[in-house]
Amino acid sequence: MKSIDSLTEYIGRVTAFVLILLTLLVVYDAMSRYLFHSGSIALQELEWHLFDFIILLGIAYALKEGAHVRVDIFYASFSSKTKAIVDLLSQLFLILPFSLLVIYMGYDFVLQSFIQGEGSCDPGGLSHRYIVKSLMLLSFVLLILQSFSEIIKRIKILKS
Repeated sequence: MKSIDSLTEYIGRVTAFVLILLTLLVVYDAMSRYLFHSGSIALQELEWHLFDFIILLGIAYALKEGAHVRVDIFYASFSSKTKAIVDLLSQLFLILPFSLLVIYMGYDFVLQSFIQGEGSCDPGGLSHRYIVKSLMLLSFVLLILQSFSEIIKRIKILKS
């Protein structure tokens, strides 16, 4: 459990750093387009790829930190045991099945992209788009791992 949380924490820090890079890249791209009338398809695609990286790899971190979506207007008034039950049921009946479904459905999608050596359709765009697509599978594997960690934590709360 602690090793999963440590891995998720590390990935969360990496995504925070990538967010800083993305911000700098967007500022540079906007300045070059509007001040110097020059733009790059590759830079724009890199922005999309970095955004994908941040969102996909940040999912497990959001779960670990409790920053995911839920109806806080009700949740906030629950006791710690009720919160643990809601969290446990959410993990078991929502997050885990959905993550497994995404991995199952996405595997062929990613595999086909790898086989084709998929890259950008745009001239001057980035190659190796299949690497970004593979983040989808990785992110949901990480989400499953973090979900197991959260399940163990909630069971401990319920036992105490």
